[in-house]
Amino acid sequence: MKMKHLLILALLNGLTLSLFAQNNADKAFAFAQHQTKLLLNETDKAKKAGTKPNLLSPRSLTPNGDLIIVAPKDWCSGFFAGNLWFLYEYTGDKYWKEQSTPYTIAMETEKIDSGTHDMGFKVYNSVGNAYRLTHDQQYKAVILQSAKTLITRFNPVIGCLKSWDNRKEWKFPVIIDNMMNLELLFEATKLSGDSSFYKTAVTHANTTMKNHFRDNYSSYHVIDYDPETGRVLHKQTHQGFSDSSSWARGQAWGLYGYTMCYRETGNKIYLQQAENIAGFIFSNPAMPADLVPYWDYDAAKLPGQPRDASAAAIAASALYELSTYSKNGDLYKTMADRILNSLGRSYQARPDSARGFLLLHSTGHKPAKSEIDVPIVYADYYYLEALLRQKRLANKKAVINVAGSLKN
Repeated sequence: MKMKHLLILALLNGLTLSLFAQNNADKAFAFAQHQTKLLLNETDKAKKAGTKPNLLSPRSLTPNGDLIIVAPKDWCSGFFAGNLWFLYEYTGDKYWKEQSTPYTIAMETEKIDSGTHDMGFKVYNSVGNAYRLTHDQQYKAVILQSAKTLITRFNPVIGCLKSWDNRKEWKFPVIIDNMMNLELLFEATKLSGDSSFYKTAVTHANTTMKNHFRDNYSSYHVIDYDPETGRVLHKQTHQGFSDSSSWARGQAWGLYGYTMCYRETGNKIYLQQAENIAGFIFSNPAMPADLVPYWDYDAAKLPGQPRDASAAAIAASALYELSTYSKNGDLYKTMADRILNSLGRSYQARPDSARGFLLLHSTGHKPAKSEIDVPIVYADYYYLEALLRQKRLANKKAVINVAGSLKN
């Protein structure tokens, strides 16, 4: 479906979806509170029954429905704390602040982990949300140290932060996911006045825009660089269907990342990039009618392929923000409303099921046969973030709440 046809659809459906959005978030957050109390109990039981005391956060479910809990070093470890902060932000109920605090404090140890590029996912989504809502100076210090640790992975010859260490198949791999960790660096500049974080983030975004994207604005997953010369060695995938395919969550990371970069810099080249990525996603013939993509747009032509609700949730959250910057804002908001409508209607778990996770039918790493058609914590995170943004826009407020809760 072409973008001009989507615009017509937006105009026809906009009023109906706008009215739906008024109470969509309220219902979804009531469900989320109920489910998250169950997940807290299930997590506590699993910790007590386990033999590994360092496990912290729920991540997913096994194929037979057992809860998977991960340690702070896991890239998904910060999302659950973020979910709890989102519940506090939405309700203003101190219960959720009390529940989120220990999960957040446990993430502070990761501020010196220089062996990962996932500092944003781990620390900013947990500690960053905590600081945004409380302005506690302890959290500010953790954000700054995390940013200092992250930029040790920057190679100025290449112009990128390194993604993975100790991989024999790559010399200096950079993945599209890494765009999401730049928000931590932008925040560190605002908190410290040190522009080196900002410059690193912008340089990484520019290099990624140059080398990760094809002419149709789809993205490769992995670009491998020569660390000595900066030359591109390989353009590949790791979690997608093939090196030439378009992995659905990777496209969503790009959409979100460049929308965020425009917010932080005001550089219209990032706005244009985000709009072009949105154009690729939503004009793709492999996109299902409910706007929840198959795990890879090129794999969708094969029978029996799983969906990825996480990619839809990430895209919806990005689209709400993008709608406030773009001349196509009505279109983007309508598409985000349609995605949340689909997720709430057909992808939410039944109450008291799925150990307390919110969304079903996400796909983590299909080539590795890992986390296929299961709940995954980051799908819930971006679902809640999108719902918050939807509600704020419905209330004629800025899409991002800089401090406090919606109730205050």
